[in-house]
Amino acid sequence: MIGMVKKIFGVLASLRTGIWLLFSLIAMLLYGSLIMPVREEFQALHTTPLFEWLYDSPAAVTWWLFGAIVILSLLTANTVLCSIESLLRKRSARNLLLVISPQVIHIGFLFVLLAHLLSSYDSFQGMGQAAKGTTLQLPNGSVAIIDDIRADIDPAGFINDWSADVRYMSGGKELAKDSMRPNSPSFYDGIGLYIKTVRFEPFPVALIQISRDPGAPWALVGGVLFLIGMTTLLVLKIRMEEAVQ
Repeated sequence: MIGMVKKIFGVLASLRTGIWLLFSLIAMLLYGSLIMPVREEFQALHTTPLFEWLYDSPAAVTWWLFGAIVILSLLTANTVLCSIESLLRKRSARNLLLVISPQVIHIGFLFVLLAHLLSSYDSFQGMGQAAKGTTLQLPNGSVAIIDDIRADIDPAGFINDWSADVRYMSGGKELAKDSMRPNSPSFYDGIGLYIKTVRFEPFPVALIQISRDPGAPWALVGGVLFLIGMTTLLVLKIRMEEAVQ
């Protein structure tokens, strides 16, 4: 039994296993990129959480996505075990930063995977038109009321900028007030309201996108860690080469 566990650990902690898993994942995603444009089932994937969409879609269409999830799970285990093994093997190294930097990259990668997992489970995205006084139902049970829609129009009649005031309500109680512009969305309780465009004929109407992505903060953390690890590793490698020369 112990020998079997050691053998499984050796396979999962192998760099060769990681390479094969990456090639398998690329093959799965390549297949998916070819069939997604020609199957209408995938159109709902843009506005539905991945796991919810997988539950409602036929296995003949989604099998490659299940395969990619399994491969990603194995790749996650491979990353964790390889990092642990590397730290144990090099714990007596003189340059600690050189040892830790690749592991920081791995941790950043794992945070990005966590972000995708959270977004696949509990994300939301919707789009709709809203005029002044329109009530938008939010996924957390509260509502957003559009109080006003404005635009900055130049002398030639072209719209330079636009904005909208929004008020958040729940149970008849006002929770917060905010405004949104094209590059400045309104956020409340993890939900973002984005104003895409406006028109003023016959009356002011804005195109509003409602979005909730619980994985976004973790993706940011993962990206920062990945960048720190890569930069540190690159600087250390350059210094080592300069020292040799």
